[in-house]
Amino acid sequence: MGRRPGARLTVSKPHPRVFAFDDAPFDFEAPTTAVVGLVVSLPAYVEGVLRGEVRVDGDDATQEVARLVRSSGSRAAAQAILLGGISLGGFNVIDLTRLNSDTGLPVITVTRAAPDIGSMERAIRQHLPHREDAVAMLRAHPLFTLSVRPRPLWMSAVGATPDEARQLVKKCLVRGSFPEPLRLAHLFASAIPPGPVSRSRA
Repeated sequence: MGRRPGARLTVSKPHPRVFAFDDAPFDFEAPTTAVVGLVVSLPAYVEGVLRGEVRVDGDDATQEVARLVRSSGSRAAAQAILLGGISLGGFNVIDLTRLNSDTGLPVITVTRAAPDIGSMERAIRQHLPHREDAVAMLRAHPLFTLSVRPRPLWMSAVGATPDEARQLVKKCLVRGSFPEPLRLAHLFASAIPPGPVSRSRA
C-alpha cells in the first residue's frame, strides 16, 4: 500500500538506506520547532542531513516530512522512513498513511515503550479540541513489538508488513536496543537551540 510502483522493502540488502526524523527541543509557547532528518546507510553511516520546521501542536508535520524526503536526492534509493513516534513538535501528529502515499516509502514508527494512546487522546481533546483528525490518526494503525533486550520495542508500519518492518529495524541496531538512525537523529536535533529556523535543506 502506497509504495512506489514496483518497489519493495528490500531488507535483504546488506546496507539499506533509510530516512530518520526527530524534532529539536522546544518550548510549548513557541510557534515552531526545528526538525532534523538523516539519510543513513544502515546501520549507522550518515549520508545526508535535512532540516525543516513544524508548528508546535500544529498540523503540518506530515507535509513537512514528505517535503524533506521528496527534496532529497536520496529518496529514490531509500527503503523506508523511520520515526521515533507518531508526532513531532508536541501533538503535531503525523498521518502515516498520507506520508506513505506522498513519498512512496514505507513508514515505520519505533518507541521504547508502548505509547499511551489514551493519555494522548485526552490531552489533544483538552488542549486542541478542533483536532479530532489527530485523535483518529493515533489509532489508525495497529502496534506490534520487536523482541530486544532489556525490553521490546513498540512499532507500527504502513507500506510494510510487521515482519518486514522488524527485519529492517534489526539491521538498525548497533549497541543497545534502539535503532541507530533514530538515536543519531535525536542527537543531531538536540544540538539545535530552541526557536524558529528557516525552512531550508541543510
